[in-house]
Amino acid sequence: MYTTVNEEGILNNYANEPNLYYAEYPTKDQQKSYAFQGAVAILFITSIVLISLGVSY
Repeated sequence: MYTTVNEEGILNNYANEPNLYYAEYPTKDQQKSYAFQGAVAILFITSIVLISLGVSY
């Protein structure tokens, strides 16, 4: 950790900065996986809403 001391004796601690990197575009398999996960999530949320509406009436 990088630390400096000012003229009043107060310590200032600075965190280490991580190395930067660029994100890579997802492959076709990853895109299919994300689409499947999205479809399952939509189905799950829709079923929860419909069940809660059915129970409330």
